[in-house]
Amino acid sequence: MPIHLPDNLMVSVSGVRGRVGAPLTPELMAGVAAALGAHLKEREDGSTVVLGRDSRVSGPMFARAVISGLQSVGCDVVDLGVVPTPTILMAVRDLGAIGGIGVTASHNPAEWNALKLVSSEGIFLDADRSADFRRYLAEVDPPRAAWNELGGLSYDDGAWGRHLKRILALPQLDLDAIRGAGLKVAVDCVHGAGGPVVTELLEALGCEIVGIGMEPDGWFPRDPEPTAANLADLGELVRESGAAVGLAIDPDADRLSLVDETGQAMGEDLTLALAAAAVLPTTKGPVVTNLSTSRVVEDVAEAFGVPLVRAPVGEVNVARRMQREGAAVGGEGNGGVILPALHHTRDAPLACALILQHLAVESLTPTQAAGRWPSYDIIKEKVSFPREALARGYDALRTDLGAEAEDESDGLRLEWPARKTWLHVRPSGTEPVVRLIAEAPDREQARQLVDRAGALLAGVA
Repeated sequence: MPIHLPDNLMVSVSGVRGRVGAPLTPELMAGVAAALGAHLKEREDGSTVVLGRDSRVSGPMFARAVISGLQSVGCDVVDLGVVPTPTILMAVRDLGAIGGIGVTASHNPAEWNALKLVSSEGIFLDADRSADFRRYLAEVDPPRAAWNELGGLSYDDGAWGRHLKRILALPQLDLDAIRGAGLKVAVDCVHGAGGPVVTELLEALGCEIVGIGMEPDGWFPRDPEPTAANLADLGELVRESGAAVGLAIDPDADRLSLVDETGQAMGEDLTLALAAAAVLPTTKGPVVTNLSTSRVVEDVAEAFGVPLVRAPVGEVNVARRMQREGAAVGGEGNGGVILPALHHTRDAPLACALILQHLAVESLTPTQAAGRWPSYDIIKEKVSFPREALARGYDALRTDLGAEAEDESDGLRLEWPARKTWLHVRPSGTEPVVRLIAEAPDREQARQLVDRAGALLAGVA
């Protein structure tokens, strides 16, 4: 039977995600996986699908359901086990697979899980492919394989090793300089997939490691999103250990946030800015980021004489734009860094290496590295707002705020370039909320803008 996706399931270019048990059940996950497998087989030559997951407690249950669904339509599953999401995407290309599935809800709390859906290109399904697949889900009963044509199951425990080897071989990295710096690094992997892999990477880079949340058991001790508000324990670890920098990794290891040498969280947007500053001295080209990312990334691009291009929020939207622009580096202001020389995927282990490269080669502390660039205050809030009223809300914002420039490619982004201030209002693709993001040279201006926007939306809700 075609699948009717529950109304409380979040469906976007980020895949399908929801709370475990309601609406996410093994039956639903198996059905979606079967549909994806059949859909991929119609479009691609082959039958191999790669599977990986993060460390969530519900992960093994859902992985088994996904395997069953894929096998039922004749797909041969290669199970990578618990690995970073970028490792899954890289393995899809390595193995010549027709696609892949990541069982991970990324930064969402432990009661959530999700399927991230990967094309044969080793990137997530883009907007067109996602829409095509949703139509398939709603209209097609996927053809099941006969008993003697069911898909097989094999295991690949070398995917991360291949990933690590390619990071260490990147021409953008000066391994001798990083190893020679002998950096002590504090790490918080929040009991996600990143603990073992980041440890292996940092050891290969000659770092001394102190860590918390390194066991990948899925019992997150805090909100796992690596925002500044959630990094107090990492900050304390930095101060107690005298670490040169703190690295906070999200559960599926595609996002990195930084804590400076004083134990202060630096904000996720600086991850991409400093990673770009590490790449652009040796690799010139455009920088691509999304509409919600700090202006500081634009400042870095300008300093190196390259353009900054903005795309709608969503990793695959940025990746597609990077491909079109021939970008040198890009990513999102949530701590996601993409380096085309490796792959078109947000990659926290890669980001760790680039940040350490920047600090070591330039002989900088994190505070000094950030101090090279203008300082902005960015405020990110979530509000409940009926999506059917968004058009009226956008009109109210335009009328009242009188911006100098606007962009409607993803919600509404209003900008005042002369004041170096902007506001982005958009419905979330991963949570049932509307996001308000404002940035200005000082916190009071950003706060006033968010408060005013919130009041205007409340007036039309």
